[in-house]
Parts: sequence; C-alpha cells; structure tokens
Amino acid sequence: RSFVNREDIGIILISQSLAELIRHAVEAHTRPLPAVLEIPSKEHPYDPTKDSVLRRARGLFAPDDLR
Repeated sequence: RSFVNREDIGIILISQSLAELIRHAVEAHTRPLPAVLEIPSKEHPYDPTKDSVLRRARGLFAPDDLR
C-alpha cells in the first residue's frame, strides 16, 4: 500500500499471480498515478479475464470500437 501513495513512482509492475493474492488492494486503487500494471510470470499463464486494467478498459469502449 505504501507504493501507491508515493509521489516518486509512476508505474508499478506486478505479476498477475501476486496481484491475485492482493486483488482487493489492486481493485481499490483508482488513481491514474501510479499505474498498476499486471504482467505474466514464468510460472503462471496470463489470464486476461483477471486483469483489472483490461476489465476497466473494456468498460470504456463498445465492442465495435475495438475492431
């Protein structure tokens, strides 16, 4: 939680498997900076349905806009 409150951090990269463990904190972060980006790890495959940024982006666009 201290990382999202720091003024000197712009992007936080976190593996998706770790983000699942703290999903409540990831979902609660709504400020644009620092951006919290979920990335795949070597041990766990990436699941786009669990990516909080991707889910928010889908809510902003209609399906036809993404074609």
